[in-house]
Amino acid sequence: MLSRQPAVALPTIPVKLEDFQYRGVEVRGVYLPKHTIYLDNKIHQGVAGYHVITPLRIDTSSMVVLVNRGWVAADRDRSKLPQVSTPEGTVAVSGIATAAVQKTLELSKEMVSGQVWGNLDLERYRDATGLTLQPIMILQQDDVKDGLVRQWARPDSGSARNLGYAFQWFAMALAVLIIYLVLSVKRERSKSNQNK
Repeated sequence: MLSRQPAVALPTIPVKLEDFQYRGVEVRGVYLPKHTIYLDNKIHQGVAGYHVITPLRIDTSSMVVLVNRGWVAADRDRSKLPQVSTPEGTVAVSGIATAAVQKTLELSKEMVSGQVWGNLDLERYRDATGLTLQPIMILQQDDVKDGLVRQWARPDSGSARNLGYAFQWFAMALAVLIIYLVLSVKRERSKSNQNK
């Protein structure tokens, strides 16, 4: 569930994910574009593309937070990455804090190389970059004219999925009960017809 609490400033000291998850956060710092990665296979309105993840050094500290800056369409030639401009100098970023892990099917545990990643794993990213990372990622909500789409799916507690599973189980149980009753009635009728 999204928190209805006011946005909080992200500190330069390590935080706990559970204290910030789904909260509005604000942070000032400098982007580190050389460590930008492109999360592959992100679909927007039926078009394949990437989520652009750029680390932001918080204020003048060594602490860094990952910022999901938004979605960009992939080129038809998948060997070419889309050109995305990154603001220079100190910027203010606001958005929603989420877990800094995004996983899809993974066929190999090998270290990722290059800028296109299938999954975002914080430990792997930390190992690849050497950065000191907060355990959260910010889904940027600022209205920046950089060509990126920021229409985030609303994060929730997963209760909708649990309700869906419950409905499926109750529907299956009801179907089994109906089949049992129908077969029992047919059996009783065939027994009574044999006794006549």
